[in-house]
Amino acid sequence: MHKLSIYIITILILGACTSNTIYKKPDDLISKKQMVNLLTDIYIANAASGIKNKNLEKNIDYMPLIYEKYGIDSIRFQHSNTYYISRLDDYKEIFEKVEERIKIMLDTTTKSQSIKDSIKLAKKRPDKELLKAPLKKPLTEKKPKFLDKKQK
Repeated sequence: MHKLSIYIITILILGACTSNTIYKKPDDLISKKQMVNLLTDIYIANAASGIKNKNLEKNIDYMPLIYEKYGIDSIRFQHSNTYYISRLDDYKEIFEKVEERIKIMLDTTTKSQSIKDSIKLAKKRPDKELLKAPLKKPLTEKKPKFLDKKQK
């Protein structure tokens, strides 16, 4: 009897946790493509909020700037986000694209920083092998081909 009651309670809890509610599509739904762009900017803004900006300010709320950039307000974003959350396949697709874009941005930034670091290092400490290598003769020391021919 005890095992049966635990089994029933477990089923009830799991059943309560899953929601099959699909919200009605809002009239002003943000497109998937724009949602990808918007969520990418939101993630970047959230990451940047803890870092000092060029005015040495920290913990800035960039959300109003993002809403302004996309010409939306927080209510429209909330309705669209809620709609996409209720459609898990769509939301997963959106987040996979957001994740892919952020990875590309991070890789690009990392490569760019690596190049900058390499240039700084080369300026500070030139490669000794390059300094030891003999210089090639300049092109001006070679005789032009037309001078090799005998003049008649």
